[in-house]
Amino acid sequence: MRRYPEVPGVTGVIEPAQCRQTAEAIAAVQLRSGEIPWSEHGHTDPWDHVECAMALTVAGLTHQARAAFEWCRREQRPDGSWAIRYRRGVVEDANSDSNFCAYIATGVWHHVLVTADREWAETMWPTVHAAIDFVLGLQADTGEIYWAQGPKGVAAEALLTGSASVHQSLRCALALADYLDRPQPEWEIAVGRLGHAITDHPEAFSAKPRHAMDWYYPVLGGAVRGPDAHRLIQERWDEFVVDGLGIRCVSDRPWVTGAETCELVLALDALDDRGRALEQFSAMQHLRDADGSYWTGLVYADGKRWPVERTTWTGAAVILAADALADGTAGAGVFRGDGLPRGLDTDCNCECVRS
Repeated sequence: MRRYPEVPGVTGVIEPAQCRQTAEAIAAVQLRSGEIPWSEHGHTDPWDHVECAMALTVAGLTHQARAAFEWCRREQRPDGSWAIRYRRGVVEDANSDSNFCAYIATGVWHHVLVTADREWAETMWPTVHAAIDFVLGLQADTGEIYWAQGPKGVAAEALLTGSASVHQSLRCALALADYLDRPQPEWEIAVGRLGHAITDHPEAFSAKPRHAMDWYYPVLGGAVRGPDAHRLIQERWDEFVVDGLGIRCVSDRPWVTGAETCELVLALDALDDRGRALEQFSAMQHLRDADGSYWTGLVYADGKRWPVERTTWTGAAVILAADALADGTAGAGVFRGDGLPRGLDTDCNCECVRS
């Protein structure tokens, strides 16, 4: 039986009608093909495209969300991947990003949670399966996920943010497999190895400590939880959080961004740190435009919006954060890890697990 959500709102911050308006602003940018660009004149990448589809799902724009997922089905390449960058149906960068490709699993599982549409889940299963198989082909022996593959081969470099996001997607893929009674034991091993790399082997990843995403994504992606997660968030709170405005995208620039702030909100919600989650969600609302869209960021040193664009994925992050805070739809807990398998835990050398 299918079910469709009521649009969530967060009391005192954003009303359900405003949340719906934001979703309609995203839908207004969507192309007839189902592709959802960054902005009216922007390009498209598969990760942000899926994030927008999730937001449309939350807001009850199910037809538009399905069109976005159908675009993913049509554009998927025989090896299970997507290109990094599209523009109006034309590939601009044919390389593949492992995180971009894995995120389809998060989007599909989220849509299934919200709609309870098993038939649609069956339809999307081959797409998810092929994507995850492609991504796991980029997993290193020590568990981390290499970030890209192109005509010249695999970029043998792992990024913490990307691998942490892949960790979330692998758990969603496993949940979908369980839901459809298609067990994938090799995926369980893979997510366990990846989680172990994230928590115990920071040396496996190319460090990008200036970037806020490297700070909170191990929590958002579900690899780090409990006291370690609270400690991780607290350690760099003052570096990134700007009172009343949101969080810096990078620690050494006077630039706050809406999507990163809302992702931090989701990470805080996953830790049941509701007070600070609400505070940050409220703080970033200065980026809202009259039509419900959201500006990407603000250079607070001079009060200028930069870049001068209203991005669909920023609006999408707002909707997903609102849903989590309101506990509005059946997908509201997806970033908390509600009901998601953790995979097979391992404390040993990953070669042992593979043997």
